[in-house]
Amino acid sequence: MLRPGLRQGQKVFIPAGSGGIGTFAIQLARHLGAQVGTTVSAGNVELVRSLGADEVVDYRNEAFEKVLRGYDAVLGTVRGDAIAKSVDILHPGGTIVSLVGPLDPAFARARGLNFVLRWVFGWMSRKIVRLARRRQVDYSFLFVRPDGKQLGEIGELLESGRIRPVIDQVFPFEQAREALDYLALGRARGKVVVRIR
Repeated sequence: MLRPGLRQGQKVFIPAGSGGIGTFAIQLARHLGAQVGTTVSAGNVELVRSLGADEVVDYRNEAFEKVLRGYDAVLGTVRGDAIAKSVDILHPGGTIVSLVGPLDPAFARARGLNFVLRWVFGWMSRKIVRLARRRQVDYSFLFVRPDGKQLGEIGELLESGRIRPVIDQVFPFEQAREALDYLALGRARGKVVVRIR
């Protein structure tokens, strides 16, 4: 959430707001003072509103790209064409930061990867980069890495109750396969936890 540089009053779109990433990202964006738009099924509207979502689109009945407008940032959390569609909801100068890809040449450069990989990542991201440029929007891929300082700040937010974890189910370690099967259904509300003794 820090990469887009969200400021008080800006608008951020976080698709799949009832999922593991979405439930956390909505609360973090609200903590930073942003207004939040998201997509969920009708059964999860109240959940995401309770977390702080301002605009909620039932993705089964409406296309978010036809409803939402004037956003400053998008956090790409859903594979498929959602990232490309989100270009249309951003105003010029907006930002898309994707956690799911496609990888881009800037990602390769930042890691000192060779020319061939830079070219491959450029080819992989060519469609979204072209769409983004056309709308005067910035696109980047974010490879999540551990950051002790950020994790400490998040820990404080959790301890103070300003952000609350949303846990769907807890599986014992022996049922890790079942936990993965459950996740694959795509219906989890919040995080699915595997408890290690």
